[in-house]
Amino acid sequence: MIILKEILYKVAIEAVKGSTDIAVNKIEFDSRKITENDVFVAIRGSVSNGHEFIEKALSLGATAIVCDTFPEIIIHGITYIQVKDTNNALAFLATNYFGNPSHNLKLVGITGTNGKTTIASLLYQLFKKAGFKVGLLSTVKILVDDKEYKATHTTPDSLTINQYLKEMSDVGVEYCFMEVSSHGIHQKRTEGLHFEGGVFTNLSHDHLDYHATFAEYRDVKKSFFDNLPKSAFALSNIDDKNGLVMLQNTPARKLTYALKLYADYKAQILENQLSGLLLKINDNEVWVRLIGTFNAYNLLAIYGVAVELGLEHFEVLRLLSELESVSGRFQFIISNQNITAIVDYAHTPDALENVLKTINDIRTKNEQLITVLGCGGDRDKTKRPIMANIASELSDKAIITSDNPRTENPEDIIAQMEKGVEPQNFKKTISITDRKQAIKTACQLAQPNDIILIAGKGHETYQEIQGVRHDFDDMKIVKELLNQLNK
Repeated sequence: MIILKEILYKVAIEAVKGSTDIAVNKIEFDSRKITENDVFVAIRGSVSNGHEFIEKALSLGATAIVCDTFPEIIIHGITYIQVKDTNNALAFLATNYFGNPSHNLKLVGITGTNGKTTIASLLYQLFKKAGFKVGLLSTVKILVDDKEYKATHTTPDSLTINQYLKEMSDVGVEYCFMEVSSHGIHQKRTEGLHFEGGVFTNLSHDHLDYHATFAEYRDVKKSFFDNLPKSAFALSNIDDKNGLVMLQNTPARKLTYALKLYADYKAQILENQLSGLLLKINDNEVWVRLIGTFNAYNLLAIYGVAVELGLEHFEVLRLLSELESVSGRFQFIISNQNITAIVDYAHTPDALENVLKTINDIRTKNEQLITVLGCGGDRDKTKRPIMANIASELSDKAIITSDNPRTENPEDIIAQMEKGVEPQNFKKTISITDRKQAIKTACQLAQPNDIILIAGKGHETYQEIQGVRHDFDDMKIVKELLNQLNK
């Protein structure tokens, strides 16, 4: 139990009814989880409004309510706290409740459209190899040093973030690397956290189902850097046209990285092969196991973060050479028939184009490039025709299929994708609704030395259809299918 007024520090309170000098058990924003003496925070979400569940929370034993509008009926003995923004209030309540754990370790946030998972995951890997206790909050998984938890969101809710940070602090974690999504920033999930640094990767077409305009999407990302403390560093990719925008108003120490422009951290690609990259980073050469220009940017950001956090730069280069690719990020196998199958999370136009251009830069053009691509349901519809156009233009064959259709009809999604295919690419594009059948068709079409790219789902091990998640692992399936062809 903790006294309510002790966890209200920095919460922007507008009015109070009742006493804040009461003992409370824990904080919840899901009324179904309320138990005796809990604080219920009423969140206005995109699907439901927590204010409609205040009565239920009280019936389950809540003793304090945090809301943006007082309910019509005020019950004697219950404390009501009115705030302007309940998402913001939840963030500060959470960090206070768990004892401000982000102050006990060095937390670095990575934001941008593409590259967040790779950079965060590889930073975790690098600092583990350097001998530190490390934490990771990512799309793929959550790691408290060596202990692994399943991730459900790119950026978890404020309570979950602080709960994991508290666990990290308790076991002596020194560094934590965290993906910071635009949703997470907009919904104030990162408020109240103390960041040692922030990284901007790039900005391209994504999440326009959530953000009204691209400008709003950009400005939400920018707000993360605006709120960094003076003691932090802000490392931005200035080859992206929005890179300098991110640094405009930040009080943090401004740092840049780039492959094309002059920057604090500069890299040049000397060799790009399927076996890896030879990079020159700030005048020192290093061979790495990752491939592609997009990974050169990722590795340069990782190098910059590691140096800014105090690691010696030659040691960082050595550790970069040992890093292994992240699950579902340009993860590939080569079958006995010498067919290369690549699984990648590319689910935005920019990411898909980067992956396909990387493959085309490496291959000899004597082999086929077959791309299997779907677009998720209940998400940004405007990118569907764009992605189909990119896949059909940059591949020898493109198979349009399902991704996670969610509550939409997969054939409707495919029809919207097909509209982006240019007439000259009609003959090399086919549509197969069933994703497994689409992958099977790609395997059957492939000849020795051909390359298959399966894009969109990456690390995911499920396919979501009408609210039900079915087991589905792109890498597992393509391995099985290619093995069957070998028999």
